[in-house]
Amino acid sequence: MGTQKKYSGRLFITEAVMVLVGLLFLVPFYFLFANSVKPFGDIMTNSASWPAVFQWENYTKAWELTRFPEAFANSFGITVVSVTLMALFAAMGAYQMVRSDTTFNKALFFLFVAAMVIPFQSIMIPLLKVINVLGVNNSRSGLILTYLGLGAPMSIFLFHGFVKSIPLEIEEAATVDGCTKITVFFRIVLPMLKPMLMTVIILNCLWVWNDYLLPSLILQKPDMRTIPLATYAFFGQYTKQWDIALPALVLGITPVIIFFLLLQRYIVEGIAAGSVKG
Repeated sequence: MGTQKKYSGRLFITEAVMVLVGLLFLVPFYFLFANSVKPFGDIMTNSASWPAVFQWENYTKAWELTRFPEAFANSFGITVVSVTLMALFAAMGAYQMVRSDTTFNKALFFLFVAAMVIPFQSIMIPLLKVINVLGVNNSRSGLILTYLGLGAPMSIFLFHGFVKSIPLEIEEAATVDGCTKITVFFRIVLPMLKPMLMTVIILNCLWVWNDYLLPSLILQKPDMRTIPLATYAFFGQYTKQWDIALPALVLGITPVIIFFLLLQRYIVEGIAAGSVKG
């Protein structure tokens, strides 16, 4: 019979501190929701109070003024295409770098890792010039291409360590059975990469969905606005329409919060697997 670990006072204090920290992180969500259903005057006078009357008309106005269905479709399409291509190409690239251990691939991986520490602000202007030269400025394809380039280093870095944990003997056995290298990757390697694949997808989804800077630089047409761009329209130089902006923010973050809560266990699995393998 194993001895059960006693519930000590130190453990209780640790749990209490963690609960308080968790509640602290929820405070911004309280302010966001509580003020999203208040009249503008109540927001200005007492933003910390619970709404005396729930003014749901704020959400109706935000839905109409942001043209939310159109903005949602733009954000959804850009996010899905960008993240899918990013995850697929990064997995294929990391697999090739690991399995073909040449000097060129080692140098290429080093360049990807080095790119992770370069501040975006230092390459922002040259990047816009490249986009203009390619003729993809003010287009969804240009934005997606930019996300692929900027998101590749971190994604390849995460996949690279995980691919090393896959036994080479499994791939060799499949090759003996007549599988090509492409078949081996898609039928054997990619399913085994699922924990890290889901981690990469979730992290990049959160980034692309919530990103404001890149869409503001590349997309100028009103009908191409993503949710962050549509929400920012309520923040002018002299006025800030909090009673409409806050409901728009709630509408914008709700899909990605639901997505994260449904798939968050894959992040834990991916991190745990990557910490003991590779």
